[in-house]
Amino acid sequence: MLFNRRCPIAQDSARFRLLPAGSNRRFALNTFEMKALVIIDVQNEFSPTGKRPVPQFTKYLGNIHSRVSVARQKEIPIAWVKHYNLPHESAAFIPGEWGSEFAGEMGPLAGSEKEVLFEKNVYGAFTGSAIGSWLQSIGADSILIMGFYTHGCVSTTAREAIMAGLNVYLDPETTGTCAIHNDLLGEISADDSKRAALLQLYNMGAKILTTDL
Repeated sequence: MLFNRRCPIAQDSARFRLLPAGSNRRFALNTFEMKALVIIDVQNEFSPTGKRPVPQFTKYLGNIHSRVSVARQKEIPIAWVKHYNLPHESAAFIPGEWGSEFAGEMGPLAGSEKEVLFEKNVYGAFTGSAIGSWLQSIGADSILIMGFYTHGCVSTTAREAIMAGLNVYLDPETTGTCAIHNDLLGEISADDSKRAALLQLYNMGAKILTTDL
């Protein structure tokens, strides 16, 4: 199940960028029955003035908000996941501080039984919270995952969901990440880091959406 996409990734890489909207390798949002949204770490720390700024954060946040609006209209359940760092970790995502709060108008709608908050202190929402049992309790076997970082908490949560047998969908326009540098390995840009993470998840069985945002 986990290796049902052929390699090499390089061949699929070009297709990821160039496929037309009608291709059967990418999916329009209305071509599947979305059972739940899983929104990962849409927190101030990733904003331009946060400690972990994501390029084009405002754009991605607006696209996430559009998806949330549609989900609320259709009464689709939404899991809001919030990350906190542990005391011995870096001074970011500290409980009670601005950086750890949801950005903009993000977060569960007050009084809504369809929207639930989950908190974690590890990369994966399935490991760090009860989101797996909640999705099972509402019969959500197809989920759209959005948020930050693509290569970190989004990717880890998507892998956990795939291993749990869920149908995982990802929209490139609703997720972002950062550049990564290592003295031995060199540097990868934020765009290439995101694309690599999504390609790897596609290779593991996730489906990549097309959008008209």
